[in-house]
Amino acid sequence: MEMLMVTTEEIPGKKIVKVMGLVSGTTIRAKHIGKDIMAGLKNIVGGELKGYTEMMEEARTEATNRMVANAQAMGANAITNVRLSTASLMQGAAEVYVYGTAVVAE
Repeated sequence: MEMLMVTTEEIPGKKIVKVMGLVSGTTIRAKHIGKDIMAGLKNIVGGELKGYTEMMEEARTEATNRMVANAQAMGANAITNVRLSTASLMQGAAEVYVYGTAVVAE
């Protein structure tokens, strides 16, 4: 089942018939030392840190997948008010936390 996710309280064209509750997903990711060394060099000359961009994209995907699995386990078919938060835990490691409200929409 495809999970509909929106950042709004309502879903245009749908009626929310049941609120299941808060759902969330989280992951903590770190790059290996080789990527840290390359990022340090890139930091000197400037530009995008592609290894970290990739790491954060993977983290967002994993956290979102975990939130969706949580909502599906509750019997929801949509998630409203989706929000994403990130935090740096230490050099080269970050947490991504995604959350929203699991609902049944028709």
